[in-house]
Amino acid sequence: MIIDIIGDIHGYADKLVGLLKQLGYEHNGQYFVPPAGHRALFIGDLIDRGTQQLATLEIVFAMLDADVADAVMGNHEYNALAYATPDPNPDIDTATQYLRSHNEVHTRQHEAFLAEIPFGSAMHQYWLQRLYELPLWIETDYACFVHACWDTDSMDLLKPLLTHDNCLTPVGLIATGKEDTVAFDALERVLKGVETPLPDGIVMVDKEGTTRKHVRVRWWLDELNNRTLREVARAPTSALAQIPSDALADNIDFTLKADKPVFVGHYWLTGVPEPLSAQVACTDYSAAVDHGYLTCYQLDTEQPLPLTATQFVQHCHDDIQTIAE
Repeated sequence: MIIDIIGDIHGYADKLVGLLKQLGYEHNGQYFVPPAGHRALFIGDLIDRGTQQLATLEIVFAMLDADVADAVMGNHEYNALAYATPDPNPDIDTATQYLRSHNEVHTRQHEAFLAEIPFGSAMHQYWLQRLYELPLWIETDYACFVHACWDTDSMDLLKPLLTHDNCLTPVGLIATGKEDTVAFDALERVLKGVETPLPDGIVMVDKEGTTRKHVRVRWWLDELNNRTLREVARAPTSALAQIPSDALADNIDFTLKADKPVFVGHYWLTGVPEPLSAQVACTDYSAAVDHGYLTCYQLDTEQPLPLTATQFVQHCHDDIQTIAE
């Protein structure tokens, strides 16, 4: 069987439809039917940013309900649940009563979703319940699928808070929503990746305008603790230039414990798709911006390794628009 692993959609339903059709999926009036021998897998971050939130959810969940696709939860689906869930033990010093604060940054990140699916509406409650159905990760005989990082140590810590098929529970949401806890840190690893502190006195400003004292790590590299921080950091070139060239990446507590290929999204890659390593591939090529292409990796379950660049498929929507014009 071929598993079509589709990257972060972020509410760009038109790009999703274009990619599915390019891959040979046909709509039967209810859902997109895969070509013979194919099955889709969505790697998370279905929502936020784009202007077709509801259409994206309807397409994906129709395929899930028809059992022609699978999906894992992304950090944006998790954030949507936390943003809508009252904190049962709020900190009196905070300005919000929700697990994810309703500050300016978080509200701006989530505004495209709430513009179509109003906060507190019946439709909002319906889609929140559907988001709970997305497992945090999927492991099969041939591959591992997770939104940001295959960290088995963090997964073991999370399992008591999940259903038997690795779906988050309301109790688990509350437990992982409290910062500076073991559960919070484990959830962050799985859905957002591995981070390490920046050298003293150095900060970075991310694409949301948030100032950060940690940098995301390219955890798929070998010998993380024997490289410079510039080598292992996952950040724009301009941000990396702020890090001293001789600053070492040390005390990064991560080891990839898997003998199968691992598939992720999340990382806003650009350029020509290729595997991140001999064992890890990412299908997020920044579809949430106009110049980004929704990307798929076609995994042959009979021969999952080696990972190759030839297995990637991108929907180049701008080329199609140019032809149409």
